[in-house]
Amino acid sequence: MANPTAPSDSFAATALDTEFTRGLGLYDSTMIVVGSMIGSGIFLVSPEMSRTIGSPGWLLAAWLLTGVLTVVGALAYGELAAMMPRAGGQYVYLREAFSPLWGFLYGWTLFLVIQTGTIAAVSVGFARYFGALWPWISDGHYLVAPIHVSEGYALSLSTTQLVGIVLIALLTWTNTRGLEYGRVVQNVFTTAKTGALLGLIVVGVLIGWNHAAVADNFGNLWARRGVNDIAPGLSAMTAFGLFVAIAVSQTGSLFAADAWNNITFTAGEVKEPRRNIPLSLALGTSAVIGLYVLANVAYLVTLTFDQIQHAPDDRVATATLNVIFAGAGTMIMAVGIMISTFGCNNGLILAGARAYYAMARDRLFFRSAGQLNGAKVPGWGLVLQGAWAALLVLPRTYDPAKQAYGNLYSNLLDYVISAALIFYILTIAGLFRLRRTRPTIDRPYRAFGYPIVPALYILGAATILLVLFVYRTATTWPGLIIVLLGVPVYFLWRRQ
Repeated sequence: MANPTAPSDSFAATALDTEFTRGLGLYDSTMIVVGSMIGSGIFLVSPEMSRTIGSPGWLLAAWLLTGVLTVVGALAYGELAAMMPRAGGQYVYLREAFSPLWGFLYGWTLFLVIQTGTIAAVSVGFARYFGALWPWISDGHYLVAPIHVSEGYALSLSTTQLVGIVLIALLTWTNTRGLEYGRVVQNVFTTAKTGALLGLIVVGVLIGWNHAAVADNFGNLWARRGVNDIAPGLSAMTAFGLFVAIAVSQTGSLFAADAWNNITFTAGEVKEPRRNIPLSLALGTSAVIGLYVLANVAYLVTLTFDQIQHAPDDRVATATLNVIFAGAGTMIMAVGIMISTFGCNNGLILAGARAYYAMARDRLFFRSAGQLNGAKVPGWGLVLQGAWAALLVLPRTYDPAKQAYGNLYSNLLDYVISAALIFYILTIAGLFRLRRTRPTIDRPYRAFGYPIVPALYILGAATILLVLFVYRTATTWPGLIIVLLGVPVYFLWRRQ
């Protein structure tokens, strides 16, 4: 067992786990990367990005920036994964590069918001699109009407929330039955949703090709119009405003492309992890980013830029299909997103519990989460994760002026986008530190373009982070506070 007060010795950090069943091959691992990344974001975030950035060309440039950051980050993680192929992944890397405190702060934020909040959001997204097929499922159909606990917060149970909780419970249960259940579900649904996203691209480009849209978007590729102010007097209409707009818009695209690091959590169950985890990271992130850029091309050849900016409820993919299949687009997209979110949540649920397992083995989480059940999976870790994610579905935010309800997990996710960037930057900085402090450890794979390429990731991500702290204070500083609250918790846990 690792010493909870200091970085583990080299052998303990780099030796292979022996308690798990190694049932994930290269294809399975790649499906976890792809499946965890593709949820509902790619179908929803481009309208908000386009209103912030203001031009088709810069919208595509923003997605390409996301792609470069994601792939470069994944390639850097590949070295850490090959060097330390242990269950827990990124938690282990931070623990070994810096200290158990940094590993704990990541695991604390992961459990409290990043993983569980995303699971809650994706499950409710699944339920909302299910409602397009079955009207009984609705945000306004309450089994328990909102109970206000303060002026801005309430608790409720709508049929949408109920279906979201049932989905969390179902996928948590199937994953407690063993790795094979989670693996099969992941492969089937990820293959299906990748095919569905590819289908959207193909029909958009080949059938939806709209000469008016193509002329509007590609004939005026860099012309900025219809932009929202980022701050009073600042918009993408100026050069500096455009720089800020691209950085701010990354919150949408980076969120849509996030969770690629989840495969590192499952390293204890991957066959030949020193080879397959780096490969799956490279293959999975490259494939998804390619599909995301092409999906935006499909939107741009089908819809005018104004139509993208004002897509109903920001459902730009649905608007695209409604142009191609009049009257049927909503139903087709609902089925596609249900498949996508189902597979995404399975990957998130499967992977997340492995991080808590590693924390518990270091005596930094509930002891039960560090035990494997009869199926050789961290059953109690899965249950704890599922229970907290289900609880996050229930609280609602309330805007008295608009008399409208939101979801608390949505606010929490806004808060931790910046926190997630901090941990990505720290982890890649850990790559540099480990090269210096542990130069003799075997590195079967070395980060592409080291030291320049990983350093460029740190520079780019840090620049985005700085802009967010200056221009999105309401959603960045609370995220930092969530992380820092883990410091006293860490020391209290150690005392126990």
